[in-house]
Amino acid sequence: MIRTEDIRALAEAHLEGTPGFLVDVVVSDGSNIRVIVDHDENTSIEFCMGLSRHIEGSLDREVQDFSLDVTSPGLDQPLKLHRQYLKNVGRDVAVMPIEGAKIEGELKAVEEDHFVVQTREKRRIEGRKAKAWFEEDHTFAYGDVHWTKVIISFNKPRA
Repeated sequence: MIRTEDIRALAEAHLEGTPGFLVDVVVSDGSNIRVIVDHDENTSIEFCMGLSRHIEGSLDREVQDFSLDVTSPGLDQPLKLHRQYLKNVGRDVAVMPIEGAKIEGELKAVEEDHFVVQTREKRRIEGRKAKAWFEEDHTFAYGDVHWTKVIISFNKPRA
């Protein structure tokens, strides 16, 4: 039987000393193995293929047949690891807190126990017709959010 811990160890050994890191390993019934990896700079197909070859070469199909899928997290997947938050500083994110409404803004800072999202909105200034931009920082402990997702935008960066 192929164990999750064994696949995790193989993947971590291969990724050690590289900008790549392991996000998750799932071994389901029927020996279907799914390895999700990310990269500090850019997750490429070649990067995933190299890890796939390493894992496949370390397992014996004569002993047990398996299917192996090595992939990067999808664009719609929430951030799971501190390292994923770090690589996305400066990008727009959506945060769904356990309590309160969803917040969208720029991921400004990431610390060991929390992260900061800055929202920006136009508000009317009392006594004036014009609106002005107001920025507000929101600090979240990792355990206080259901999920955080990167907002993918093909528009120009905001001013």
